[in-house]
Amino acid sequence: MALFRFADPMAEAPALASGDLRLRAPRLSDHAEWAELREKSRNFLAAWEPIWPADELSRESFRRRIKRYAEEMRRDEAYPFFLIRESDQRLIGGLTLGFLRRGVAQAATLGYWIGAPYAQQGHMGAAVRLALSFAFGHLGLQRVEAACLPHNEASIRLLERVGFRKEGLARRYLCINGRWQDHVLYAILSTDPISPPMPRSSYENIDKRPSS
Repeated sequence: MALFRFADPMAEAPALASGDLRLRAPRLSDHAEWAELREKSRNFLAAWEPIWPADELSRESFRRRIKRYAEEMRRDEAYPFFLIRESDQRLIGGLTLGFLRRGVAQAATLGYWIGAPYAQQGHMGAAVRLALSFAFGHLGLQRVEAACLPHNEASIRLLERVGFRKEGLARRYLCINGRWQDHVLYAILSTDPISPPMPRSSYENIDKRPSS
């Protein structure tokens, strides 16, 4: 895994690279490609995300998003990444280590999404492994949590493949697609093993469903 920094305001989050995948901080210049991918994936993502505001894909909304990202990183509250496929420099999804708790907790919550054209190709599993290396190594966290809808079988399989363990069910945990919905809670500790990636052929029958 390579680790290096950008000379811009978003450089507080190091870029992470492994094979053909790179995780780096979002930039304002990403707006057009991000908006195109999100629009193309709107129906694919709707069941797993909160309802989008009317101006969700606008440049001004994205500018506010980038400003919030920079402030959250400055305060050590969250570390957002965009997933970049190195072979063609395409933006293919996003991942965030958010809600960082220091002190006696040293924990964060993992969230992620993948664009519809890039699902079921193993990208998110590789991204989550990179993010965990960053969380436990660079950030010094001892716990990373994740939550997904009980019927999101693909996300459950992804988390369990990587090494997350199921810890329980949170009732009406998040408002997803306009409804308060239960979520299955998962976590992985810095002392837990992170499972290696499966062979590419193992992904052939995995549903194309992102995490909520």
